[in-house]
Amino acid sequence: MGLLNASQLAVRAARCCLSPLSTSKSWLSTKTAPLGDKNILLMGPPGAGKTTVGKIVAHKLGLPLVDVDDDVLEATWKMPVAAKLAAVGGKRFLEEEGQALCNFSASGCVVSLTGSNPLHDEAMQHVKQGGLVVYLDVDGEDIIQRLTRMKVNRVVGQEAGVSMRDILLYRKQFYEKWLDVRVLCGTGDTVEEVAEKVLKAVRRYENRDEETFVSTRCDSAGRSNQKSYFSDVVVEGLAADGGLYVPKNGFPKLDAREWLRLAAMSYQERALVLLEKCIHPLDVSALDLRTMIFKAYGSNFSSEAVAPVKHLMHNQYIQELFHGPTASFKDLALQLMPQLFAYCLPPMCNYLILVATSGDTGSAVLSGFSRLSGVDRHRTGVLVFFPEEGVSEIQKLQMTSYREGNARAVSVLSDFDFCQRTIKRMFGESGLTGHLAVEYGTVLSTANSINWARLLPQVVYHSSAYLDLCRDGVINFGEPVDVCIPTGNFGNAMSAVYAKQMGIPIRKVICASNHNCVVSDFITTGEYDLRGRPLMPSHSPAIDILKSSNLERFIYHVSHGGSRLVRDLFTRLDGQQHFQFPEPLLGRMQQEVLAGWCSEDDCLAAIQSVQAQTGYVMDTHTGVAKVVADRLQDGSCPVVLCSTAHYGKFAPAVFKALQAQNIPEDPVEQLKKLEVAASRPETHREMMRCLKESGRRRHTVCPADYSVLVEEVESMIQDSFLKVM
Repeated sequence: MGLLNASQLAVRAARCCLSPLSTSKSWLSTKTAPLGDKNILLMGPPGAGKTTVGKIVAHKLGLPLVDVDDDVLEATWKMPVAAKLAAVGGKRFLEEEGQALCNFSASGCVVSLTGSNPLHDEAMQHVKQGGLVVYLDVDGEDIIQRLTRMKVNRVVGQEAGVSMRDILLYRKQFYEKWLDVRVLCGTGDTVEEVAEKVLKAVRRYENRDEETFVSTRCDSAGRSNQKSYFSDVVVEGLAADGGLYVPKNGFPKLDAREWLRLAAMSYQERALVLLEKCIHPLDVSALDLRTMIFKAYGSNFSSEAVAPVKHLMHNQYIQELFHGPTASFKDLALQLMPQLFAYCLPPMCNYLILVATSGDTGSAVLSGFSRLSGVDRHRTGVLVFFPEEGVSEIQKLQMTSYREGNARAVSVLSDFDFCQRTIKRMFGESGLTGHLAVEYGTVLSTANSINWARLLPQVVYHSSAYLDLCRDGVINFGEPVDVCIPTGNFGNAMSAVYAKQMGIPIRKVICASNHNCVVSDFITTGEYDLRGRPLMPSHSPAIDILKSSNLERFIYHVSHGGSRLVRDLFTRLDGQQHFQFPEPLLGRMQQEVLAGWCSEDDCLAAIQSVQAQTGYVMDTHTGVAKVVADRLQDGSCPVVLCSTAHYGKFAPAVFKALQAQNIPEDPVEQLKKLEVAASRPETHREMMRCLKESGRRRHTVCPADYSVLVEEVESMIQDSFLKVM
């Protein structure tokens, strides 16, 4: 590309104010730009289409276009960029290119950066101060094909013997470092389509108020003018009116070409792209989100794939969600959620996280929050309540092993529903929350799946399971799958519904219950009835739940935002222990979900049968899912069973299923013996290590008394935080 000719300079001068300095120019838009005085900076590798897309975007917005190659570099150097590169070499070129960009200034323009600008820190810091960096994330193979057609065989910084693929991979880290918003380009996207995505991304950045949250129980007439953003709902957990937060305008939707881009990515990269679309960058910046995600899903997971999908038998596939540090699916959310929580905390307050658990959540919360460091860890405490007789011995050992720092687990002589109901009551009592805030400078929050930051990361693994099947050639994108989920609190199932909203072709979400089948009965009949219904212990305690919190979000979804209906139904459930779902909505609900339950014997028989046929050992919750899937799924498409825990967490029940003899009493020895029976999946090393180190420790056991649990909360605060004088 040559220098600007006289006529081009005349046009540019008419539209822009030029600096008197010969080595730099200043562009100033005379029109109102979407971002005010800020520039729209298009960033991406060579061949990403920055210049062409920039022309379209500038034309549609009526703004000046600045092409750094033509308008800055060549105007400064008085020679073509290629000639400069040949004359000075790659290292010197990058330095001089960066210095030229440091002398550049513009306001309210569309700026097409060079592919190598992001390699110069000082230059990028300079231009980013006055602009929004939009990353054109184009597939590497598309880039290589374009560069081949353009006859470009070398780019800045490329050394002899280094392939174009290698240099593009190397550069990606710099694009990820500087981006404000990502434009995910699907294979085959036209420049017009990419330009439209850029405009949409800029509008989204500008209109943060479009991504607010509402309570499932608050209708439009009752809403105040105060807006709740992602950063607010993460910290608050439960809405003030007792409802659960949901996105006011639903979920963003990806098209097929965008999903296919994700199919070739790692779990971490998929999570990053999807969560960027669900979390506004003014709540959590793209760079900070990336740091959190790669910390959450790193060496703490025993599988590099994080949540791998494996063939089980026939058309059934199993997604192993137990490779995290505490061997359950809760790790997929709770290795990330504490980081989001700490990031969003306002200054000057301490926070105590209250958690009710039926088993797996407790240890996952304790693990996730224990990985915080510095000030975040000192400002945040975690108190877990679990039913003394309602969790497995291994789950109990895992939870009670966390005794250092601001983390503690205490058991209650009752069931999960009592623990969860008690926490909700504490949140609702203004006298208690006010006392804790004034006396100790401490605010209560929660990490149960009622917290939006707990639920959101689970959308990623449901999406990832489908993408794995596409990547492995089991299905083509667009073909349906069913998902079968052992569920009690409905959070896991709800996240699958949300993945479907984002564009994953899930045909049916199949909810699998044990004999505590209130959710299954509700989905089948429309009647939610807790009257005279005791919670019965089972071999699958994580789904031993009668009052399903996340069902609120599902009813809100099915009723298209019927917050008054949600409020009326759950008020009735609190007061009368019963409600009947309106008949017209029941059919709509059953179009999305199926539900069934199985007996204890059927669950154990499924574990034994699968092990005999395949060598694969399932835990009891996965066994429940297998039985229900066999009964309800018609075989016309693949079904993914969510394996929510490693079999080792429920060793006695698995031994019973496998009809094993001479079972050792020691949990570590139990795991060693089970390892011999299971050809797959592998032993969970982190769980084994935790049990070896913890031994049998004493822990606090509380009666089922609300006031006693309040005392535990206050005692925890006194032990964890300095008292406010």
